[in-house]
Amino acid sequence: MTVVADRRTVGATPTGRRWRSRLTGLSWSSLLYVAPALVFFAVFVIYPICVTVQTSFYNYDGLTVATPAGLSNYLNVFADPTLRAALGHSLLLLVFYAALPVVIGLILAGAMSRIRIYGLTVFRALLFLPQILASVVVAVAWRGLLASDGPINWVLEHVGLGSIATSWLGNFDTALPSIGLIGTWVEYGLCMVLFLAGIVTIDRSLYEAARLDGAGPVREFFAITLPALRPQISIALILTITFALRNFDLIWNTTRGGPGTSTTVPSLYVYLDAFQNRQLGQASALAVVLTVVILIVVALVQLAVRGRSGEPRTTRTKRSAR
Repeated sequence: MTVVADRRTVGATPTGRRWRSRLTGLSWSSLLYVAPALVFFAVFVIYPICVTVQTSFYNYDGLTVATPAGLSNYLNVFADPTLRAALGHSLLLLVFYAALPVVIGLILAGAMSRIRIYGLTVFRALLFLPQILASVVVAVAWRGLLASDGPINWVLEHVGLGSIATSWLGNFDTALPSIGLIGTWVEYGLCMVLFLAGIVTIDRSLYEAARLDGAGPVREFFAITLPALRPQISIALILTITFALRNFDLIWNTTRGGPGTSTTVPSLYVYLDAFQNRQLGQASALAVVLTVVILIVVALVQLAVRGRSGEPRTTRTKRSAR
């Protein structure tokens, strides 16, 4: 004999009661609080993304009627050697914009967490200052510092290193590394602040136990601090990698992609195709490809950083401290 359950008795089970409590817990008043943010996100983020994806399949100059292009815009992105070289420049900038700031931020945060000196708060604020400066201000300032007659070359000449003085942003070999070092200077403050915030949440008893076992500062850092900062490292890498791959204003206001094409990046070609060459379809396709590349790189970094994400952080830290 088949027994058919009454619909009215489904909610009497623990699972049914739990789902029913979740549904009844959602009120219109709670949704109204997040509605402005959702509307703003939909209008200024979701809708432009959809329009960009749609435009990438058309030949469109912004004035005349768009004509279907199929996948030709995407094929041009992958077939153009200059775009591949620009993507290679962006990947190289990941070392300066993401890896170096994270390493420098870890060193500074680890040192500041152990040093107690007067005026340390002001010192931290000064180190974070590059992060809050406008990119145009940073670009103009460093363009003057790295000029052939700038302060950096003047210092090199007065310390006996005038042979290596050059126009750092005008030299084919030094332009891209110079742009990268500017990005390192901008981003390390953000990483430092994130890591300092994470260090504050670490249980002090772990350090005391490590000291009782004879661990020194370096051992404490690698066994306790570094594993505990895995979430902050993940966030720092997401922010810095995104900045590196979509960087435009810093390069545009320093070298404009020169000399030649030695400092070109994909975002620069997006701007040139859209606003100078009037090829909005090509620019949209490149923007979509760049977005996908950013998502893939960030996802790979997340998988690499999280590691044993299923294990609680405290357990991992205590295991490392042993």
